[in-house]
Amino acid sequence: MKKQNPATKALFKVLVYAALIIMTISIIIPVAWVFMASFKRNAEFIGKGTNPWALPEQLQWQNYVTAFVDAEMGKFFLNSVIITALSLVLLLVIALPAAYALSRFDFKGKKFLNIAFMAGLFVNVNYIVVPIFLMLSGANRMLGVEFFLDNRFILSLVYASSSLSFSIYLLSGYFKTLPKGYEEAAYIDGCGYFKTMVKIMIPMAKPSIITVILFQFLSFWNEYIIAFTLMDENSTLAVGLKNLMAVERTATNYGIMYAGLVIVMIPVLILYVCVQKQLTKGMTLGGLKG
Repeated sequence: MKKQNPATKALFKVLVYAALIIMTISIIIPVAWVFMASFKRNAEFIGKGTNPWALPEQLQWQNYVTAFVDAEMGKFFLNSVIITALSLVLLLVIALPAAYALSRFDFKGKKFLNIAFMAGLFVNVNYIVVPIFLMLSGANRMLGVEFFLDNRFILSLVYASSSLSFSIYLLSGYFKTLPKGYEEAAYIDGCGYFKTMVKIMIPMAKPSIITVILFQFLSFWNEYIIAFTLMDENSTLAVGLKNLMAVERTATNYGIMYAGLVIVMIPVLILYVCVQKQLTKGMTLGGLKG
């Protein structure tokens, strides 16, 4: 095998690091600018001779108070927390047993179910949001109720069901890498299939589960089109942010608008910092086993 030239290897490393540094800067600078801008007064945006890169003259915490209270971002924030948490619970309750069964057992119809779930990976739920809306509104008219629209549980159910294919694909791939010896030892100790799954296999799949939670949290938290179509009074933070931006842009209250952006970003950043190591482990460990 031909040995790589040390100079070529060093040049390759320099190019890789340079590309990574440029990408990092391109992400950090806009995020940092939004944080900085959220504390500014309007005069610092539109005043004559203003410098958009200048630090705030004084921290305007009132921007966050106005975004939370006057623009009802607090209510939208609570709705997003409830809907996202409920969506994740529904998703894991369905996806974990399904992924475990598809990856560890042989039964009739398994091939068809695998194909069906894999086909779901190619369906973008945003393209079928109108049929979903018509179906739910038709159910309201047929039953004479107002239950299926502007309902946080129904929106959570739509989110969870639309994310099943990806979650089952990721979880089943990880379950396949786990040795069968753990299950055999559990069966010898008198554990049934369900207890083995809950007590043995699911805890071992924790890195993969955390990966699913983070990916789907980002998807549910930032989702706009479905929430805008199906919700009204119980809209999510993404819809509330869009309304806030429309109002404050018209009123040229840019500081309040950027404060709303920060309110949306903070939970995502906190979650990522908390599960960063587990996320990396979950994405790489499955490929190292087997």
